[in-house]
Amino acid sequence: MTTQHALIVDDDHSIIDVLTMLLAKEGLTYTAVKSLRDVHALLDGLARVDVVFLSLEMLNSDSITSLPTLQAHPRMAGVPVVACTARPTEYDAVRRAGFHSFLVKPIDIQRFSEQLRLILSGKPVWDMGER
Repeated sequence: MTTQHALIVDDDHSIIDVLTMLLAKEGLTYTAVKSLRDVHALLDGLARVDVVFLSLEMLNSDSITSLPTLQAHPRMAGVPVVACTARPTEYDAVRRAGFHSFLVKPIDIQRFSEQLRLILSGKPVWDMGER
């Protein structure tokens, strides 16, 4: 069985650290980049991408309007893109933009395993951060 691979696009070191720890615990490999402009060149070099965690709070980036460009890359066909944000008020804009799933930061480490399982099986997860 091939190991699944996640792409993390976030400029917050603490979020990257949490996601990489959680993904490794679930047996996924990962690549992290701090800018959307680095993603397209990176995608050409990756053997596979099974899920993308895309921050909405990166400096000098508009992740919502960049989603169609990201999804248009040949390596991204059918890959779920998960919006990660500290602002649950972005929920409607994220849904309209066509994201697969929505996770509120900080990531809920108690629920992440189940959320990841659902996302990787093609089922959307829309977590508004209710705890």
